[in-house]
Amino acid sequence: MLNLTPIELERYRRQIMLPGFGEEAQQRLKSSTVLVTGVGGLGGTAALYLAVAGVGRLILVRGGELRLDDMNRQILMSDDWVGKPRVFKAKTTLEQINPDVQIDAICEYVTPENVDDLVRAADVTLDCAHNFIERDLLNAACVRWKKPMVEAAMNDMEAYLTTIIPDRTPCLSCLFPEKPDWDKRGFGVLGAVSGTLACLTALEAIKLITGIGQPLLSQLLTMDLGSLEFAKRRPYHDPNCPVCGTPAFSPYSTSRLRDRFDPPSPLKSGLVAQ
Repeated sequence: MLNLTPIELERYRRQIMLPGFGEEAQQRLKSSTVLVTGVGGLGGTAALYLAVAGVGRLILVRGGELRLDDMNRQILMSDDWVGKPRVFKAKTTLEQINPDVQIDAICEYVTPENVDDLVRAADVTLDCAHNFIERDLLNAACVRWKKPMVEAAMNDMEAYLTTIIPDRTPCLSCLFPEKPDWDKRGFGVLGAVSGTLACLTALEAIKLITGIGQPLLSQLLTMDLGSLEFAKRRPYHDPNCPVCGTPAFSPYSTSRLRDRFDPPSPLKSGLVAQ
């Protein structure tokens, strides 16, 4: 693990003070690389909280330019950047907030040609992509390379969140064997909704990297933020899943991520998006 500089010790002092956190957890963050896809209201805000927490390297991946109707939720952006590639502005903003974090900005969408290199370069992937084509590619690559993935999505005032660990938990294909019919023209969203989910998404990644707290393993957190109703559901780990298949629930370990929890028993039916 990388040592902390005097500046970093002061910058992160308040979280180092947390019981069970300490300098070791902070060193784990500094030594980690997180891939963030779909750098918008969800991915961009999650990247912000990972940057201020001290994750050593962030790989930001998102094609396309910033639109004016992005501005109600994409807090890394500024009005003068409309019409330009959003991922480069995200890099600049994060570097200004925390110059100690390495930010790699890739102005591309996730494709079959780049997904393996992206996933292999990271310790944890944040799936904040805007469509299920990219999400399925990320899921398959994470299963293939045995990399954990934090899966987060929202629609209107509803959202869901889970953490996927290959050979240990249900994968995205187990959760959604039939893909939700998302409107390609977009959907209504409040910035505070994407921001709420983004904070929880970043927290899941921090928990995975540091071993602090309990990640959402084999649990799907569903949220109705209009009524502030939250529920945890146990999705089915399909032994015949075309992506993760068998053997299921084998031990998972890595030199950087500490998995300390026994797998919960699965239910008999999967979950569908609402």
